[in-house]
Amino acid sequence: MSGAALGLEIVFVFFLALFLLHRYGDFKKQHRLVIVGTLLAWYLCFLIVFILPLDVSTTIYNRCKHAAANSSPTESSNITGLYAAATPVPSPHPCFKPWSYIPDGIMPIFWRVVYWTSQFLTWILLPFMQSYARSGGFSITGKIKTALIENAIYYGTYLLIFGAFLIYVAVNPHLHLEWNQLQTIGIAAANTWGLFLLVLLLGYGLVEIPRSYWNGAKRGYLLMKTYFKAAKLMTEKADAEETLEDVMEEVRKVNESIKYNHPLRKCVDTILKKCPLEYQEKMGRNMDDYEDFDEKHNTYPSEKSLVKLHKQVIYSVQRHRRTQVQWQILLEQAFYLEDVAKNETSATCQFVHTFQSPEPENRFIQYFYNPTVEWYWECLLRPWFYRVLAVVLSIFSVIVVWSECTFFSTTPVLSLFAVFIQLAEKTYNYIYIEIACFLSIFFLSICVYSTVFRIRVFNYYYLASHHQTDAYSLLFSGMLFCRLTPPLCLNFLGLTHMDSSISHQNTQPTAYTSIMGSMKVLSFIADGFYIYYPMLVVILCIATYFSLGTRCLNLLGFQQFMGDNDMTSDLVDEGKELIRREKRKRQRQEEGENRRREWKERYGHSREDSTRNRNVHIDPKESNFSDISTNRSASKYTRANNRTERDRIELLQDAEPLDFNAETFTDDPLESESGRPRAGLPWWRSGWESACQCRGHGFEPWSGRIPHAAEQLGP
Repeated sequence: MSGAALGLEIVFVFFLALFLLHRYGDFKKQHRLVIVGTLLAWYLCFLIVFILPLDVSTTIYNRCKHAAANSSPTESSNITGLYAAATPVPSPHPCFKPWSYIPDGIMPIFWRVVYWTSQFLTWILLPFMQSYARSGGFSITGKIKTALIENAIYYGTYLLIFGAFLIYVAVNPHLHLEWNQLQTIGIAAANTWGLFLLVLLLGYGLVEIPRSYWNGAKRGYLLMKTYFKAAKLMTEKADAEETLEDVMEEVRKVNESIKYNHPLRKCVDTILKKCPLEYQEKMGRNMDDYEDFDEKHNTYPSEKSLVKLHKQVIYSVQRHRRTQVQWQILLEQAFYLEDVAKNETSATCQFVHTFQSPEPENRFIQYFYNPTVEWYWECLLRPWFYRVLAVVLSIFSVIVVWSECTFFSTTPVLSLFAVFIQLAEKTYNYIYIEIACFLSIFFLSICVYSTVFRIRVFNYYYLASHHQTDAYSLLFSGMLFCRLTPPLCLNFLGLTHMDSSISHQNTQPTAYTSIMGSMKVLSFIADGFYIYYPMLVVILCIATYFSLGTRCLNLLGFQQFMGDNDMTSDLVDEGKELIRREKRKRQRQEEGENRRREWKERYGHSREDSTRNRNVHIDPKESNFSDISTNRSASKYTRANNRTERDRIELLQDAEPLDFNAETFTDDPLESESGRPRAGLPWWRSGWESACQCRGHGFEPWSGRIPHAAEQLGP
């Protein structure tokens, strides 16, 4: 089993990162470099979290083995001589090799490759790719140039910070500047920035995650919040549609001004390809419209303005598509929550849906998750499960907050994470150690990473599920993960006292902390910032519990969901009306489809049978009538063809001016030939003559007497 656990986790984490990226990204539409860069960043960060417990168990085994080797293997006896000297004394440390033991020399190389690759991604490659993906250039060279210009200030800031640390080390007379120390300074600068952001996100997640599950047990709360989201999303959706219309109007003007022999026409064609299909059809290309732009002094947009327009088109189209998809998803959620509220009072214990799912469900799921099971889960079990889960997560949050405030204390040991690990270390229960470490770091990662997935910086950064996240947000999330994961792991090792700089013990460090170097080069960071700054998590948890951030955003004009606010109540009512309107619209559509389906099932087969029988059994009278009908239809099509031929003749002839002084006139000079009233004749004479012409076809002319109403009704 040597190294097998490491290989299994490497494969598992890769598919986990691929699954999450497929949920948020779009493999078909987004650039391959964006997908590969984001996947690599997510994969390396998740890999660090999953592999670190194996590093801890391997380090504990190595410590045990080192302690057994340093203890006296033989014990000389004053009475016996050679035999007593050769008798080994049993070791007080029962060192058993863990099942997930990783051989020496593998973990340092592994951590070094993973760490420096993630740092290269987050500080150099991903920012460049972010500017490249957001650029509106029409060539690779133009996009690279734009990305370099945008990142000049970005990279300059890093050099300034690194230079400040470098000057501090050079001025200090007790320190000698070496390559390892420069490496430590760079790691310290990156971890300091990451720890600053880590505490902010952790303080929010420790409170918000348990509270979200507790509120998830309240059906009325979730439904009201969904109505609130519907009202806000409808506003955003309308704004996205209006923005798209304005941008498409600019594209239309550019498309009409720049003709097909203009040098910038290729740029316009590139912009048109990014537009929705309906707008492309409206703008239809006029291939015959050429214009000599050299001889006419018309004002044309510059290439710089086209680059800006291209960038606006990409942004507006992606935002419009995202709001449309999110609106449909939110409608499904609202309909389902309303169904749950209705089924809670059901006496049949059968879950009834208002609308059927548009996608066919799996037979396996239909068999086990039938309406009865769904009713018991949604109406009875799920609320209680969420409450129990919220209580468990709250206990974990309290343990994390307590440990963050007391992990620097080594005598006595106050950090609960350190207490649990040390108790397991005494018995060398490696499975318990790995499970405890994994649950601890996994909970910390969930609190931090879930906040990254939830936060939204206006419309510049937003991770939207169902493949609606743009390239800029995906790359930005990869940057955040790579910057947050190393300080997160160091913080976890400090909580468990596996970091020698925290425990102040001369023990073998983990392979992960060994590549970080000694922080004694920067004592004010190792002994000050890393120790006391995490205590601010208490203040952030209190602020999150009382929703201070939400209240501040409401005061600034950004509406947030708050139960005791008039604006929230108005938006909830507006969203409720929007959901009711969409529900009625969908019900009418389903009723129309059902009526058409029933009509087709009821009369479709009978109509086919009657038609088939009519073709087989034809009596003479029907045969004569069919001949008459055939002749009539033939004459009709003949008249239509004559009419078409007359239209062609009229188009070839010169149109003569009409005499408006004449008593009567007609637009069609050939209309009298088709049996229609001729000009100058009263309607009753022309009608009588046309009626007399029907004798040749077997019809009698009209006698001129209007039948009485009683005669029409019959006896």
